[in-house]
Amino acid sequence: MKGQRSATPNPNHKHPKSTKSITISSTFKQTKKTLISNIPKNLKSAKTLENPSSPQQSLNWVPLNLSKSELFLPLTLPTGQTFRWKQTGVFQFTGVVKSHLVSLKQLDNGNGDVVFFVHKSNDEFKAREVLNDFLNVGISLSEMWATFSASDLRFSEVASCLGGARVLRQDPVECLMQFLCSSNNNIGRITKMVDFISSLGEYLGTVEGFDFHKFPSLERLSLVSEDELRAAGFGYRAKYIVGTVKALQSKPGGGAEWLVSLRSLDLNEVIEALCTLPGVGPKVASCIALFSLDQHHAVPVDTHVWKIATRYLMPELATARLTPKLCIRVAEAFVSKFGKYAGWAQTVLFIAELPSQKALLPTNSETPQKQKSVRTKVKESATKLSPFIFEEPNS
Repeated sequence: MKGQRSATPNPNHKHPKSTKSITISSTFKQTKKTLISNIPKNLKSAKTLENPSSPQQSLNWVPLNLSKSELFLPLTLPTGQTFRWKQTGVFQFTGVVKSHLVSLKQLDNGNGDVVFFVHKSNDEFKAREVLNDFLNVGISLSEMWATFSASDLRFSEVASCLGGARVLRQDPVECLMQFLCSSNNNIGRITKMVDFISSLGEYLGTVEGFDFHKFPSLERLSLVSEDELRAAGFGYRAKYIVGTVKALQSKPGGGAEWLVSLRSLDLNEVIEALCTLPGVGPKVASCIALFSLDQHHAVPVDTHVWKIATRYLMPELATARLTPKLCIRVAEAFVSKFGKYAGWAQTVLFIAELPSQKALLPTNSETPQKQKSVRTKVKESATKLSPFIFEEPNS
């Protein structure tokens, strides 16, 4: 894009140590403090969760053949892409993929290998297949990170510390409903709303005090009234969910099939189609496109992403006011810089701005006082706005 340029190096900037010097174990140590602080009260104590003799450790965990460089759970599951996975251990998360109830765990074994356990499934082989699909394992992060780092200074600065931040490939109906809940909202409220919707589906089991359900079908969702959703705390979002369910049911072949069919279209066509649904604007549509419809170059743009873009990609626009046209320019700038996986790059750059992740980054030019302030905000950030929560139009 004309006028676009790479981030200009700061002469006072202290370059971070090489990737090799930032070990997996050190990242684990820093992340572990955050994860322990975020463990819900209804779970076992951190000591019990780390005790090799505990029931958690006796489960028959199966290797997923992914190391931390390809999948780091704390940077993938709780960062705002999905609100259906629960932290059920220090490095363990549990959720439902299709009809399969599974737990994922990161091993502190030097490589950060990921293992999984199927709690309930009619077909464990199928469970692994859909889990791999959900995790987008066919896409290599290592190769992508190397390409991005070579072309962008800021990405090269954060890549060694934020490796394994993977973009998910969710079920489109599930993703759509979650992001209808996300508009102008915070993680705590979104999670409660998503939990309510999920509870309408088939019960699959309980893990560490959390009940898990198969996501309800559109037919089941159509039985829920706007009044019921408002009573459950959905507010104005209730009418959008009811309206979207009705709109999807009117689609030829069914709404679920219609959403999946969008995976074969160009991004502009996908955004246009999604924006015909009640409550879906361009930004939420971009999230759905990126996290469920194979539109890897979709870049959701809000004021936070705008700040990143003007700081590192388009500094000449730093004093401008964000408008719909500039949203398009920002997305184009990311695509121009990072190509067909621009949405993945934007995800990492945004995660790097979260207070909970700044403690993992090289100190660079931050003062000790600022670094300490960042560390104290780690736990607090878990309840603040997610990277992909946006204000949407009220009509």
